[in-house]
Order: sequence, then C-alpha cells, then structure tokens
Amino acid sequence: MNVVLWDTRRNNAQKDFAGGMGVGMHPGTGGIRGKIIRQMYLRDYRPTPLNFAYLIAVIKQLGHTPIYSLDQPQPPTADVYIFNPALVTLDIELETIKSVRSRNPLARIFVVGQVAFALAESLAESLLEQNVTILKGEPEQLLTRWDDVMQSTDSIIDIGSVSDLNTLPNPDWSQFQYKRFRINYDFWRFPTAYIQQSRGCTFKCNYCPYIMIESKTRFRDPEAVVEEMRFGMERYGFESFKFRDPLFGLNRKKALTLAEGIRKLPRKIQFSIETRVDLMREETLRELKDAGLTAITIGIETPDEATLKRYSRVAINDDRQRDFVALCRKLGIRTVAGFMVGFPGDTRQSIWDVLNYARLVNPTYANFNIVTPYPGTEFYNEVEDQIEDHDFSKYSVYQPVMKYENLTSAEVAEMHGKCFEKFYFRARYVKQNGLLLWPQLRRFLPKSFSAVPPQSGESAGSVAKAA
Repeated sequence: MNVVLWDTRRNNAQKDFAGGMGVGMHPGTGGIRGKIIRQMYLRDYRPTPLNFAYLIAVIKQLGHTPIYSLDQPQPPTADVYIFNPALVTLDIELETIKSVRSRNPLARIFVVGQVAFALAESLAESLLEQNVTILKGEPEQLLTRWDDVMQSTDSIIDIGSVSDLNTLPNPDWSQFQYKRFRINYDFWRFPTAYIQQSRGCTFKCNYCPYIMIESKTRFRDPEAVVEEMRFGMERYGFESFKFRDPLFGLNRKKALTLAEGIRKLPRKIQFSIETRVDLMREETLRELKDAGLTAITIGIETPDEATLKRYSRVAINDDRQRDFVALCRKLGIRTVAGFMVGFPGDTRQSIWDVLNYARLVNPTYANFNIVTPYPGTEFYNEVEDQIEDHDFSKYSVYQPVMKYENLTSAEVAEMHGKCFEKFYFRARYVKQNGLLLWPQLRRFLPKSFSAVPPQSGESAGSVAKAA
C-alpha cells in the first residue's frame, strides 16, 4: 500500500512550533533593519515536522510504502494520503485535499496533528464531500491503530496518545532534504534534527496549545534518546539536535542521565533545549553544557505579573530571569527568549515595557510574538468575540488578528516591528552577546577578521576593530 505524506513550506510555515499549530516568519517590515532581521530567519532551513519523520518509520514498520510529497499540487497516486496542516497552511492543504479527492475517489485521506485536533468538527464538516477522516491524537498511534482506522467509516476518530514513548521507532529522515536542516540561532554545526525526551506540559497557560491534548508529561528513557541520537549521527550525519520538549528538565534525574549518555557518544554533538528558568539549577546547566548544550529557549512573555496571572502563566521573579540569562552567557550558552505583545488590554506603554525588559535581560536572541488566539485553547474561547481576522493564514505570531482595547491593529504591528529593531540594533546587545554570536557574525566578515576568534571576556566587535 502506498501512503503519501503531503507537506508544504509555503507561507514560511514552521509546523513544529507553537505546540504543533505552527508559526510563520518575521515579515521584514520597518525598512532596512527589518529586512536584515528577516534575513536572519531566512538563513534557517528548519527540519521537517518530527511527527512526519516518525510516520515514515511507522508506515514502513507496518509493511507499507511511504512517499513524502513536498509542495506538489498533484501528489503521486496512492492508496492513502496524510495531511498535517499548520494554521498558516490550512487553506493550502484544504485545496490540495480537494484536488487529491477529485483525482483519487477511492483513496483514504487522513488529517492529523494539533490543528486537526483543535478543529476536528469544523474540518470534518467542511470536508464532508471529500470523505476525509480527521484523526484526533498523536499520529504515531497509527502503529497500533492502523487496522481500526482503515476499517472505520467515521469522519472523526480519536486515536489517543502513545502511552509508552519508548515503543516508538527511530524517526526516519531518509525522504527529506535532511542535509539542509539548520537552525542558526541554536547551533553552528549542521545538519540539525528534532528530537524529544518528553511530551506534554503540566502548566496551565490558557493561551498555549501544548496542553490541548493532555496536561501531563510523558518521558522516554534517557538511554532510548541517546540511542536515537547515535542512530541519527551514524545514519544521517546529524551534528546537532533540537529538543522539542516544552519542559526539558522537569525530571532532573532523567536530564542528568541523558547528559551522561550524550557525553559517551562517539563524537561531540551540539543540542538545544526549551524549558522554564525555575527548572534549571546551575549544576544542571553545567552538566548539560559539558555534554554539548549550546542554546536554551525560555518563555519570559511579559514583565507584567498581572497579565501573566490573568492568563494563568506562573510568573518567575524578574531578578531570577536576569540572573539566569547572565549565568548562561557566562557559561557560553545562548538564550533564546520569547516575549509577547498584543494582549487585548495592551497599551503603547505596556508594549514598550516588554521591550525595555527584554533589553534589560539582554538574551542572545529575543523573539517578539504577537499574542495569537489558537483554536482549541481556553484563551481562544475567552476572546473569540474580539477576534478581528479569522484568516488562519495570518496566524503566524507576527501579524495582529485581534481587536484591541487601546490600540489599532496597525499600531500593534508597527510597535511589534520596532521591538525587534530596538532590541537588536544596540551597542550593549553586541557587546554582551558578541562572543556567543561569533559563529554567525564571522560569516559576514572578511576572512582576515573571521580567522581571529574572540577570546573570553571580549566581544566580536572588539576583535573586528583590533583586526
């Protein structure tokens, strides 16, 4: 049986982010500085969604033939088609589904992933004539539910979650352009693969899609994760791994055991994690750094504790966040901090407060996201009557889609662009982060400059000046 996995990178979609709802890319607004920032993003070629790599392996294990189809308006003829849309690609994928059905009236068509889970009923209704099946849950469940799903005539099937993550096969990246995979803000050695030690989140932030399927955390054995890394290094030549766990380090013992295993791999690799500041002790950071940790993504969101409390985000003391970023800088670990602007009650001053706090904390990279109401979240239900634009292709976290109490959408968009400019184009930013940025900066310098690595305690700017 031939099984096509249809995918798209149109609308600059990054499907593995925002809990699987996907994000877009900085639009490059605001003149030359905005275009420079956009170029920073364009230099990445993010890996294919991890659940597709798992599905390739699952389909092979079931004895079928997987076929990956990237941005083909007329994908190959097959018995089964699987779509995994992001919000920003949903319209594109719905049109492709209709095209596939018109040419393959007997094929089974499945829609999987977080968007399918959140919009199951509306998708089933809109695709009724195409006889499409919406699979709610984790698509890797097809390993054990394939026969049930193929025999069912239901338009929506809840396939549940993988109870034991250790039973999953190693992701199969062979059909993707894996040699191109790179995430420059985390690494300087490529290609890069996605990987997970855990799934799920125990926190209750009401705007976050991570907790839609379940609000608990499941873990893989550290030994299984290390073996997957070893397999990826030997089979595909991966030099770096980005952990897609929303709460890496929630189980400190497993994190330390994993670090010990990574150190025993046949060659040194780089890896990055996403976590909360209050989950990382200094001794844990040092162990992870020694194993190859290069970058940590953290969500700071806003310094306004009232706003955090309003949306069920557990606040972290300001001093602790600044100290954490400073410690990471001292240890040589990049920090990628997420900030949010465009809450319904935001004012010009509250957005500038977010920017000023970002400049104070001064992470290696700051990403300013516009608050986006994801379907299926409590936040979406709460603000549904304040949503101005229901065109999901704009739900990229870089475009305002809501009505605001004190600002227009145009004002939010303008201030959002200025947050990026005013954060990155500062002497203090380069001075404090130059050493960590050096692997990226050297690519823009003449060879006579880039051959001179900055020493501890001096910035890349001072090296260039001396040269």
